[in-house]
Amino acid sequence: MTAIIETVSVWAIPFLIGFIPIYGWLKGIKVYETFVEGAEEGFRMAVRMIPFLVGILVALNIFEASGALDAVIHFLSGPLRFLGVPAPVVPLLLVRPLSGGAALGITTGLLHRYGPDSFVGRLASTVQGSTDTTFYVVTLYFGSIGIKKIRYALTVALIGDLAGFIAAVFICHQLFG
Repeated sequence: MTAIIETVSVWAIPFLIGFIPIYGWLKGIKVYETFVEGAEEGFRMAVRMIPFLVGILVALNIFEASGALDAVIHFLSGPLRFLGVPAPVVPLLLVRPLSGGAALGITTGLLHRYGPDSFVGRLASTVQGSTDTTFYVVTLYFGSIGIKKIRYALTVALIGDLAGFIAAVFICHQLFG
């Protein structure tokens, strides 16, 4: 069974790369022209995203460089520790909705300092997998297609992040407590 799974996993991508164009050609679709049109639209979308990417990165850097992030971390460390969140994980909880790269950097630092099998390491890894970069996603996706009023999308996404944080803490305490 393992040999079959390994064979399928090795050949799945090459098969799809070959099968999809052949299937399209058999259906009478101009495969190359369609591919070029899609690539052109992708490039236009990337160019439209650049101002929003720059905006979110500048805002994140200002927030961190001003010391506001450190102040918020200091303010929240006590109450979160009471709820079972170790103080070293607090920066990750705050940065994860803002920047995936910064959150990954924090997680890497926590794993190096405390180890991947420590409670802090396991909680940080679980938070990484159970939450998203909400502000980045909202800014990028809504901005790139020109939506100015996001309505309740940000609120619902932040509630989802909060649920992910709470679930990560609860599950880690249950499993690794």
